[in-house]
Amino acid sequence: MAMLMGISIGTVSVPIFDIFRIISANIFHLQLDESINPMHSNIVMNIRLPRVILAGLVGASLAIAGASFQGLLRNPLADPYTLGVSSGASVGAVITLFFGVSLPFAGLFTLPLLSIIFAFLTIIIVLIFARRIDRGMKVETIILTGIIFSSFLGALISLMIALTGDELRQIIGWLLGSVSMRGWDYIQIILPFFLVGSLLLLINGRELNAMSFGEEKAQHIGVNVQRRKMLVLIAGSILSGAAVAVSGTIGFVGLVIPHLTRLLWGPDHRHLLPLSLLTGSGFLILADLLARTIIAPTELPIGVITSIIGAPVFAIILMNRRNERRG
Repeated sequence: MAMLMGISIGTVSVPIFDIFRIISANIFHLQLDESINPMHSNIVMNIRLPRVILAGLVGASLAIAGASFQGLLRNPLADPYTLGVSSGASVGAVITLFFGVSLPFAGLFTLPLLSIIFAFLTIIIVLIFARRIDRGMKVETIILTGIIFSSFLGALISLMIALTGDELRQIIGWLLGSVSMRGWDYIQIILPFFLVGSLLLLINGRELNAMSFGEEKAQHIGVNVQRRKMLVLIAGSILSGAAVAVSGTIGFVGLVIPHLTRLLWGPDHRHLLPLSLLTGSGFLILADLLARTIIAPTELPIGVITSIIGAPVFAIILMNRRNERRG
């Protein structure tokens, strides 16, 4: 439903039945029905369909990564944004844009590869630093460390923006988060990373269930905790890094969606992960629809919409956790 709404609604409305006929004609290389406006076909295939698919993939990536981080760290406040993973990926992407880096063997995939590498390095440094502060590695310590690193990395990004010239508009526009005018090339960039990262997390659903009761208990029932933990961290970094590379920084999706999904359908990661993936996808498609129609013809950055929705929910989660402890 979110996809159909995203494709149909806009400055020019496209009838839903026409959407099916346009997409079918393009998939099967059929002659387009004469009753269909050629402008509608161009809007669907070149503007809205790639935009909706990209928003769906980004939302799905952030939501399933957030659900896995929350399960791993046993805390509903953990997500790529609060752990500093998104900020690390942003630094990698901004360095690529700022210096015009192009890896000879990667080509089009230079941006997501560097974003993923920086995202993974960030989460590893956050965990090492948190362990130095607190041997028990309490979840609150890890999250606070992630927020500290996010602030530091945000300052680095601001420094690069201050030093830049012609690339300023591109970098700032990218940092605000958007899936506007990205096209099919960006879907080709994120799709392989999305498939690999999601598959790695989905096959670790049972292990995340075990680890949610504590690492020692998980080890007692035969889970190789260190290996599984590293797999989840790598998969989460792949998803977060690729999402940030194609859409910029979009906050709170990985925090809010898994939390709401858990409230509705329970904490079993075998269901939570795929449901978070689908819900996150639909949520970001609708958030993008709102971003481009609320003050049309001007578009809002999608990151603004998700932050407006996510920040109050984040505050409510914090208050509920505080009340639970008092109770």
